[in-house]
Amino acid sequence: MDTGEEFGPWLARQLKLAGKTQAELADELQLTRAAVSAWITGRSTPRPTVMTDIAKALGTDVGTVHTRTTDTQAGLPVTWYHRPGYHDGGRDMGNAAAFAFDADVQVLARETCQNSLDERLTENGRPVRVRYTLHELTGEALDSFREAILWNDLFPHYSAVSEAAANQKVGRVVDAGVRDMYEKGRLVLLRVDDYNASGLIGDDYADGKFAAVVRRQLESLKSGPAAGGSYGLGKATLWATSALGLVLINSTLSVPHEGRTERRVIGRLELPWREVDGEPYAGPAWFGRPDPDSPGAMVARSWWADEETVASLHLTRESDEPGTSFLIVGAHDVASLESRSDADEESGSVEDGDEDTRDIRKMHGRLVEALGRDFWAAMTGGGSRLPLLEVSVRAFQNGKEVVPEKQVDPSVEQPARTRALRAHYEGNTVDRLTEAGQVAARNVPLKLPLSGGSHGTLGTHQAVLLVTEAEGDRDGDGGKNQVHSLRGNRMTVKRAGVSRLPLGTNPFQAVLLVGEAAGETAPFAKEAEEFLRAAEPPEHDRWGQTEELTLRWSPSAYRRISALTAEVNNAVRELVARPKRSSSREGGEAVRKALTVRTRPKAKAPAGPVVPVLDTLDATVGDDGEWRITAEVSIPRGDEIVPMVPVAQLDVRSGGRPKLEWAELVAVEGCEVEDGTLRFTPGVRRAKFQGFTDVSSHPVRTTLTRLVLELRAGKGE
Repeated sequence: MDTGEEFGPWLARQLKLAGKTQAELADELQLTRAAVSAWITGRSTPRPTVMTDIAKALGTDVGTVHTRTTDTQAGLPVTWYHRPGYHDGGRDMGNAAAFAFDADVQVLARETCQNSLDERLTENGRPVRVRYTLHELTGEALDSFREAILWNDLFPHYSAVSEAAANQKVGRVVDAGVRDMYEKGRLVLLRVDDYNASGLIGDDYADGKFAAVVRRQLESLKSGPAAGGSYGLGKATLWATSALGLVLINSTLSVPHEGRTERRVIGRLELPWREVDGEPYAGPAWFGRPDPDSPGAMVARSWWADEETVASLHLTRESDEPGTSFLIVGAHDVASLESRSDADEESGSVEDGDEDTRDIRKMHGRLVEALGRDFWAAMTGGGSRLPLLEVSVRAFQNGKEVVPEKQVDPSVEQPARTRALRAHYEGNTVDRLTEAGQVAARNVPLKLPLSGGSHGTLGTHQAVLLVTEAEGDRDGDGGKNQVHSLRGNRMTVKRAGVSRLPLGTNPFQAVLLVGEAAGETAPFAKEAEEFLRAAEPPEHDRWGQTEELTLRWSPSAYRRISALTAEVNNAVRELVARPKRSSSREGGEAVRKALTVRTRPKAKAPAGPVVPVLDTLDATVGDDGEWRITAEVSIPRGDEIVPMVPVAQLDVRSGGRPKLEWAELVAVEGCEVEDGTLRFTPGVRRAKFQGFTDVSSHPVRTTLTRLVLELRAGKGE
């Protein structure tokens, strides 16, 4: 017969749960205390006949004692533990970490899938499998689920939050979630399952992955520099996506805890401070088995649930493969309202109050879109490189499938980029694009700085740039002529356009592989991973100036990333430029002779240097919040043209205008850029240049400012 936990540790825990001592069990069994102690320490095991007596003493069946795959139901029952209010009167009106992200299933997909990639078991070489399941409950199915989570015990706390909702942002969200469930008689569950992942290993309270996710905030225990997360904020998206602030967890462990691996269950509730029956509560609550070792056995800890319990909680996993299932209770997708088309708004097809943030079909589509956009590279393999990820999405109503499970296919969602990455893995790239379907590859340097503020370069990491033609309307990104940048876990970190493309450039898509994504044997790959990981904000959607980058390297370390961007843009422009066609010399000479051009005598140029004047300016805000400008300059006639320095400033009502730094300043025509100074070609009357400001030098968000551009002679001081 298959057994679970070792008998000694299992029996010791059952005695704690039942509130019995070893001596009391020995008296009931009419044995010596030494005999029970020997079982606990593993020096001996009881005879089969004694197993029956132990089962009676613990109030369970003999099969449970033999298999030890679950705890007995004797003693302390599963319940909710609400953290008491602080003795000093302090109040938390919600989990601040949840405000780092929107209630958006696309953000949830990005953060949870990234976490699963980071926890992938690498020894077997297989990908981590992630499945998203949307499940709408109504009627009896809803009633049964509420009974399983002890809703009657939770309701007074939700009522207290609703009463104070007008003064609390979190309270208003929770109140709306509760009202939607009662008024519309429904509840949307969103479950995220991963397989071939580590699972929530470790103790309930001590350092480990379990405590980092369930007990703590702002703690990240990712292993390896290629991991995507680093702030410990990503898990907050789970609770942010729940209108009820409630997430249930079932984990299968890759490393046994208490001799067990399957069905480690716990729930966590995030509410603001509240007062129930005169008792203040701090905010969070946990759903679990009371811990006998806690004062008064009040604190709830995880427990090893049976199959019937996990089924009633909608947490049944499909296999015993390690990984974790997160069930978001009351899932909603507020950001889906922004996806409505302008035509819908203008036609009035969507009336105020008709918006539904809990439409499981719409949520299904948005999940597929986000997963294909952000993780296409992780799902792509080729040559000796295997995919790191497999992901699917499905939807149910009361147990009946209403949207079939859809396996996200990177070649469908991102066909051009997938083709480029596979060609790189299979060694089928070219130096220059000459035919349709080709993939051009080019190395671009990332010069890594020395840490600790030291001057100099640690070494040069060679990133890999891949460029191929776009696939027309099939590209699921919504924008062509873009570079997708990614590192070791192959999640798209940065999406950016390329400036100053040659006229007539064919639509293309590009991929930049940096760090271990460029190859684990690439020089300074691990150092590049560490550097770029520190340059990512909590959203992990760009590389730039961050506090960690400043503290570990220097305030100017981000300029190495700006230099990489400039190298990438230059390489892309060179790879996509059409070859110049050589014209017939004879034909050109014949045309020249056939033309008669009347010219006026040149006016006498004024003596002395002339000063160029800013003529026209076009400015927009880029995807990363930078100002993107294109300026034309008018130049008077003269023998000498004064060099000019473009200076970007923010318009303010009083005082000096804050100066912005340039991330990139490039000449378009009639001039050259040298160390931020425009030098004009002799004899030109007009010149054009482009510039992109450095977002890290912006004192406030770009959308709240106005830009002033000046041309100053000399160094622009």
